[in-house]
Amino acid sequence: MAKTMQPQELIDSAVVDPTGNKLGKVGNVYLADATRQPEWITVKTGLFGTKESFVPLSGAHADQDGVHVRVDKDAVSDAPRIEADGHLSMEESAQLYKHYGLPMPRTSPDGRMDDRTQGRGDAGRGKAGMDPGKRADSGRKDRDTEPTMTRSEERLNVGTEQVETGHVRLRKYVVTEEQQVTVPVSHEEVRIEREPITKPGGERAEIAEDEQEVVLHAEKPLVDKETVAVERARLKTETVTEDQTISGKVRKEQFEVVDDEGKHRKS
Repeated sequence: MAKTMQPQELIDSAVVDPTGNKLGKVGNVYLADATRQPEWITVKTGLFGTKESFVPLSGAHADQDGVHVRVDKDAVSDAPRIEADGHLSMEESAQLYKHYGLPMPRTSPDGRMDDRTQGRGDAGRGKAGMDPGKRADSGRKDRDTEPTMTRSEERLNVGTEQVETGHVRLRKYVVTEEQQVTVPVSHEEVRIEREPITKPGGERAEIAEDEQEVVLHAEKPLVDKETVAVERARLKTETVTEDQTISGKVRKEQFEVVDDEGKHRKS
């Protein structure tokens, strides 16, 4: 960190990891017990900044974009959840040192963290090397001694998943139906054509029986069947989006103030 950086200047600054991801904003600044320099910050994460995660300032620097730390977003997200209430126990400190891979500072005979660390100097100390009773705030008075209560509520997280709803098959089957088709056909018929003889004596005339035969022809309809392709069908799926209203019951806490006279006042 810059030597001239004051804790008040860090409050509400953006926190950026080495890859440029914004982790959130600085909530509180914790000072080292020996050097009184900022050593750890809490980063407001989660919906509406309701969660605070401890992030080490070892190797960090500040510029106009915010505070650039040396731990990535995943490490901060997986960090142990510890209440940023101004007090850090030895067990909580050990958890954070182990999570971020920082060496645990040696302790002095009186139980306080030693100012010396293994090869890292002041920049290697984590939260356990800070004054557990002091926390930098944004210019306002220290409210650690005031009684507090946290109100929580449930919220619906709605998403979608793809599930199988059924099967559709395309098949064909054979049906028999009667068809009627009109076909024009022709046939021969006999008719007598008479022609008068105007000059008698030109042909031999005698009275006798005679017979002539004429072959008649007619068309008959023929029925034949052939199989032809007339249509092609395929199954296709399409996505249809529609709105569905999802409802569910959620619980939430409310504050209520009760005085000595038993009067209730909601807040």
